[in-house]
Amino acid sequence: MRLKISHRTEYAYDAPLSYALQRLRVFPKSDAAQNVVEWSLAIEGAREEVRYDDCYGNDTRLLSIEGAPQTITVTASGTVETVDTAGVSGRHAGLAPLWLFERDTALSAAGEKVTALVTEIGEGSDLDRLHQLMLLIRGRVAYETGTTEATTTGEEALCAGRGVCQDHSHIFLGAARKLGYPARYVSGYLRMDGVDEQTASHAWAEAHVAEIGWVGFDCSNGISPDERYVRIATGRDYRDAMPVMGIRLGQAQEQLAVHIRVEQ
Repeated sequence: MRLKISHRTEYAYDAPLSYALQRLRVFPKSDAAQNVVEWSLAIEGAREEVRYDDCYGNDTRLLSIEGAPQTITVTASGTVETVDTAGVSGRHAGLAPLWLFERDTALSAAGEKVTALVTEIGEGSDLDRLHQLMLLIRGRVAYETGTTEATTTGEEALCAGRGVCQDHSHIFLGAARKLGYPARYVSGYLRMDGVDEQTASHAWAEAHVAEIGWVGFDCSNGISPDERYVRIATGRDYRDAMPVMGIRLGQAQEQLAVHIRVEQ
């Protein structure tokens, strides 16, 4: 599938900024499931200071803002060709060792609820058990926007029974690690049927299965990623793979608008 993607982030401030720094992870890379035909980054109100691959292999850019701008716009766009690999993204690679993805994080640590969920997983192959986990999470946590925040943990979302793809992924990470599988968070885009305009990027989880490698599980949709998915970044949880994060100095109040378009 050939997908055309545009991801525009707009910041507006009620007073000039004295200084701000942003970290971007909005550049996809080619792999077994996707080929990046072309991709570009347009920046207004800021400048790119440095680019590098982080320890997870994510293309990372740092932007600095000074000179008192009151609006900043960052637009990542391009074309990616994808194939359906049944969610398999390949062998582990990169500087981060595989054991790092067995470690808990503040957002994904398994508490009592997640630990209890793990006990419901029946016998079967590694893939059978992980698919069971995905469907259990989908059945227990309704997809509802506006019910959680970026700081909500997987344990909190499971207790509430509501959340979004970020929360589903954090629950899966904690439970999969409890089962003994290295697991990581994936940020990216999803081509939704009949919907071009979106207000947020997508997220899912991957578990590392011996003899296969990394396998994706999208609890929000109950499937392993197919040709409609484009991966951008990976990490131990949302904070490692979030598309945009930053800091700013001053008292200016910020208004944020995100416009994403994914079309075939």
